[in-house]
Amino acid sequence: MMLRFDHLAVSALDLAEGVAAVEAALGVALARGGQHPHMATHNRLLGLGDLYLEVIAADPAQIAPLWPRWFDLDNFEGSARLTNWVACCDSISAAVAASPEGLGIPLALQRGDYRWQMVVPSDGKLPFDGCFPALIEWAGSLHPAQSLPESGARLQRLEIAHPQAQALNAALASIFTDRRVVIVPGVAKAMRATFTTPHGLRVLE
Repeated sequence: MMLRFDHLAVSALDLAEGVAAVEAALGVALARGGQHPHMATHNRLLGLGDLYLEVIAADPAQIAPLWPRWFDLDNFEGSARLTNWVACCDSISAAVAASPEGLGIPLALQRGDYRWQMVVPSDGKLPFDGCFPALIEWAGSLHPAQSLPESGARLQRLEIAHPQAQALNAALASIFTDRRVVIVPGVAKAMRATFTTPHGLRVLE
């Protein structure tokens, strides 16, 4: 059972603010996204070839859920920034069994024609301060990366810094391999993504 890199998540207090920050950083336009009724969130997307990036925020037009939102959005503060990454799998139950405890339970979700299962922690907080990937299993062949407009941007490197870098590497060693993802020691959680774009190398943090 191996995980595959699926997408990046940029959290924001306000979706428009998050979109503006990403577009300014990368110099490319984001495409439309949609709403997630179960979590009362909404997003906008950016195609990155085999991956995609989402800017996600709580949606003020929806009633707040009685349970914690994903990506710990209920406790998010400050400016829009890269907070999480997501890995996909063919068997969500097998992926959970091979992952650290406290990852959560799979939820069946949908947005338009897209259907998937995603593991959401009961408190919204993913292991290793959100540096362990959220897990997703897509239903059928539909995937956002396939339908997004070509942006000309591609992820070159995702650097994840964490005080428990060695333990995080060990937790991923047998289930995830992607040279673009590098985990390094750091005094606190930090994520830094480097992209090739039509305007040269750009960085998003």
